[in-house]
Amino acid sequence: MWRHPAAKPLLGVLLALPACWLLVAAVNDLLGPNPAEALIRQTGDWTLRALCLALAVTPLRVLTGQLVLMRFRRMMGVNVFVYAVLHLLCYAWLDMGLELADIARDIAKRPFILVGFLALLVLASLAATSYNRAVRWLGPQRWQALHRSVYAVAALAVLHFYWMRAGKNNQVEVWVYGGILATLLVWRLWHRWRDRPRT
Repeated sequence: MWRHPAAKPLLGVLLALPACWLLVAAVNDLLGPNPAEALIRQTGDWTLRALCLALAVTPLRVLTGQLVLMRFRRMMGVNVFVYAVLHLLCYAWLDMGLELADIARDIAKRPFILVGFLALLVLASLAATSYNRAVRWLGPQRWQALHRSVYAVAALAVLHFYWMRAGKNNQVEVWVYGGILATLLVWRLWHRWRDRPRT
């Protein structure tokens, strides 16, 4: 199934469905009394979900022995960046009216926005080096070191979400995403420690 030529296009369609649904919901006024806030929040939620899925690819490959799963990892990583950009655009357009000076002041003034913006910058560097030529240009070791910063993105994303929710009583979602991403990080660290060269 995973090796079928249609697998990648089908995955691309599935990954795009949330964004398509949000567009349809926005056009048809299905996002509730505050559609701008709903779009900002839901694009952020889908960014976190996409990040969890992308980071789960390697553990799933190891646990299932399905090496073919790795052919989807790059697409899923780029998908995280796309949803993060949509999240930023919704904030910049719907909340700030695309006023760059106001956006810059808001980033400097509010820590949770600054943290989210830093996470997006790291994601941009990963997306920009996600193609094969970048691996050859950077060298495999430097490329891998750069792409391990996705775990820094995960930490920044959870911190962004936590601070955004700091004034509210409901932190359940923050702990759910934080727990999933922490589990994936601990698994990765344990796996690297287990496979380290023995002296």
